[in-house]
Amino acid sequence: MSRTVLQAKLVPLIDFLIHEWLDVDELLTRPRFAQHSRGSIDDLVTAASDIAGTYFEPAHRPSDLVEPYVAGDVAVLPEQTRAAWNAYRDFGFLAAAHDEEHGGMQVPRVADLATRAIFHASAASVSPALLTDANASLILKHGTEVQKRVFAETELIGRWTGTMAMSESQAGSSLSDVATRATPDGEDFQDDPLGHRYRVVGQKMWISNGENDLGENIIHLVLAKIPGPDGTVDPSTRGLSLFIVPKFVVDEDARIVERNDVTLVGLNHKLGMRGTANTALAFGDGGHEPGGRRGAIGYLVGEPGRGLAQMFHMMNAARTEIGLLGAAVGFAGFAVSLDYAKQRHQGRHPQAVGKVADSPQVAIVEHADVKRMLLAQKAFAEGALSLCLYAARLLDEQQTGEPADAARATRLLEILTPVVKSWPAEWCLEANSLAIQVLGGAGYTRDFPVEQYWRDQRLNMIHEGTHAIHGLDLLGRKVLLDDGALLADLHTVVNATGVAARTAGLVAEADDLLAAWSHVRETTDAAWSTGDPRDALANATPYLQGFGHVVVAWILLDVAVAASRSRHSEAPGKLAAMRYFYAYELPKIGAWLDVAGRREPLCRDLPLSEL
Repeated sequence: MSRTVLQAKLVPLIDFLIHEWLDVDELLTRPRFAQHSRGSIDDLVTAASDIAGTYFEPAHRPSDLVEPYVAGDVAVLPEQTRAAWNAYRDFGFLAAAHDEEHGGMQVPRVADLATRAIFHASAASVSPALLTDANASLILKHGTEVQKRVFAETELIGRWTGTMAMSESQAGSSLSDVATRATPDGEDFQDDPLGHRYRVVGQKMWISNGENDLGENIIHLVLAKIPGPDGTVDPSTRGLSLFIVPKFVVDEDARIVERNDVTLVGLNHKLGMRGTANTALAFGDGGHEPGGRRGAIGYLVGEPGRGLAQMFHMMNAARTEIGLLGAAVGFAGFAVSLDYAKQRHQGRHPQAVGKVADSPQVAIVEHADVKRMLLAQKAFAEGALSLCLYAARLLDEQQTGEPADAARATRLLEILTPVVKSWPAEWCLEANSLAIQVLGGAGYTRDFPVEQYWRDQRLNMIHEGTHAIHGLDLLGRKVLLDDGALLADLHTVVNATGVAARTAGLVAEADDLLAAWSHVRETTDAAWSTGDPRDALANATPYLQGFGHVVVAWILLDVAVAASRSRHSEAPGKLAAMRYFYAYELPKIGAWLDVAGRREPLCRDLPLSEL
C-alpha cells in the first residue's frame, strides 16, 4: 500500500524512537510481553498506518465541515467518522495494551501510544478512543469484578464508548463546587449486582463524546456528592464520589434494559475538534424514568468520598494522551508544510551582486527563514512526541520493572506529567502556526489542512487542566514531594544524559543542558525561599514554561545521543532538531525562570483598577 505524505514521514520517526532510542526489544524480554516480538510490534505500527491512511485521513476534513447534529436524542456523526471508528475498533486497537483476561493483547504501552500518535495525527477528532480507554482503565482498577466485566470489557471491544463527566458550568476546575447529587436508590440499593445503586441528579458541561452514534451505549463516569442524613454535603473535594451512569441501563450480561435518565441538553460549537461531539448533559431531569422514577441510575465505584482520587487515575492517563495528541497534530502540520515547501518554487538565492532576476526560482525550502520555521516545527513536534513516548516507556517500567526501577519510574511520571500535558499543547500550537506561515496565503485557506490543525490544536491548552493548573501542580506540589525526591530522580537522569552526550562528542550541548538544569534547581529554591506559597506560586506558569523547555532540551539531547551511534535514516534529522532547539530555544529559559526566581509580585499585586 502506498503511503500518504503524513504516514511516510511519521512511521520512520516512530520506528527510530521505539527501537533505536527507547529499546522496545528489551521490554519484549519481560514475561508480560513474551508473546510479542520486534516483528509483531512493527506489524502493529504498519497496521495502524494503513488504517489511518485509508480511513482516518479521509475523515479529517469531513469531520470539520460536517459538524455533529442532533437527531432525536442522538448526535449524528459523518459516515467517514463511523468508517474510521469501525476499522479501529475491529482491529482491536482499543484494548491493545490491556491484559489478555480483559480481551487485550498486552502490547507495551510505548508501542500502544505510538499507534495512537498515528491515529491522532491522521484525524484528531474522529475517534472516542482516548476517553473510552481511560474510562475502562479506571473501572478495571477501581471497579468490582461485575463492573469490570459488564462495563470495562464491553467498552474495550468498542461496543460501547465512555466519557468523563466532571465539569459543571458553575464549578469549572473548582471541583469542590460540584453540585451534582447522588442519593441511594431504595432500601435495596446495596444489593444490585452492578454495584451500590444511586439516583444521580445534576448537569455536566464540556463532555467530549457525551453523545454519539458510534456504539450501542455510552458509559459516563460522573462525579457527584452524596448528601448525609441531614441533607448536607461535604463542601470540599473529599465529598466527591464516582458513579458509573450508562445512557442505557443494562443487566449483568451487558444487555440493554431501558433508557436511563440522561438527556442531551445541547452541543457546544467549537473552534476546532469539531468532529468530537462536545455536549452538555442533564442527569435526572425527568426526561426519562428508569424503573418508573425520575433520576439517572448510577453505580458507585469503590468507596464513597474517593471519587476525585479515582478520577485522577483517568485524568492522568488522559493527560499523557492529550500531550501525545498535541505532538501528533503538531507533526501533521510539519509533514504537510515540509512537503509544500519542497514543491513550491518562489524567489531566488541572494548573490553578492544582488538577485539575478532571470535565474530559476528555487523551492522555498531552500530559503533560510523557511528552514528556520520547518526546523522549529520539527524540534517542537519531535521533542513533544519523544517526551510522550518516554512517559509511555515509564508506564511500562512502572508495570513490569524491578521494584526499585518501577518506583523510580513512578516518581519520574509524577514530576513529568505536568510537562507532558502542557508543553506539547503550547509549543505544537506554535508549530501549527508556523505551518500556516510556511504555506503563506494558501495556509490561511481551507484548501490545505494546516489551518484545521491549528484550530484542532488550540483545545489542548485548555482541557485536562490549563497551564496554570499544571504550573501550580509542578511548583506547588511535585518539586516538593518527599523532600524533593522527585526532582532528585529527574536530576539523576538529566545528568546521565549529559555524561552520555559528552562521550558522544556533544560536549557543548551537554554543558548547555547541565547549566540550564542548574538554573531550574536554583529557581526552585529561590521561588520557595520565603516559604510563602503566595510568593512562589504567583509565577508558577512561567516556571512551568522554563522547566518544560529544559525537560524537552534533555529529551532531544538524549535522542541525539542515540542518533549519534545509529545508521537509521532518521538519525541525522534527530541531531538537526536538537541543534536547532539548543541554538534558538534553550536560551529563552531565563525570561521565564528569572521572574519565578525573584518571586515577581506584579501579577499578584496589581490593582484591578490598573487592568
